[in-house]
Amino acid sequence: MADKFPSLSSAVCYVDPREALAWLEQAFGFEVSMLIEDGEGALAHSEMRFGESIVMVGSEWSADHKSPRSIGGKNTQTVHIQIDTDIDVHCERARAAGAEIIMEPATQFYGDRTYRCRDPEGHIWTVAQTVETVTREQMEAETGLKITGWA
Repeated sequence: MADKFPSLSSAVCYVDPREALAWLEQAFGFEVSMLIEDGEGALAHSEMRFGESIVMVGSEWSADHKSPRSIGGKNTQTVHIQIDTDIDVHCERARAAGAEIIMEPATQFYGDRTYRCRDPEGHIWTVAQTVETVTREQMEAETGLKITGWA
């Protein structure tokens, strides 16, 4: 077990969590850090690491914990991945693994180059790489938005 658990992590449910573990490794480079199986070998719980972060990957375990595949593709949350490697290369890796790219890489007003994709069960993932340091004033001037709380 890791020395320190992140202050915030996400948990995603899949119809086939074992397949999801393999896909997340292939598409995003996540690494399995914990795998718990029951007496019949079914996946009871798993965790994957990405840098200092953890995402829990599990099965559909109640009527309220479902994969988008089971509820018409609907998402109630998305997961954001911040990377420090080439975003365009990362996007192509995800595409090659079967991700549906729903937003091609584009540089945003806040200085990140970002893409969005849908995994094989319908979860939406946003991936970003900071490519430019932008001030609050620059963002406000470009967008016309009023930004507060920006450090």
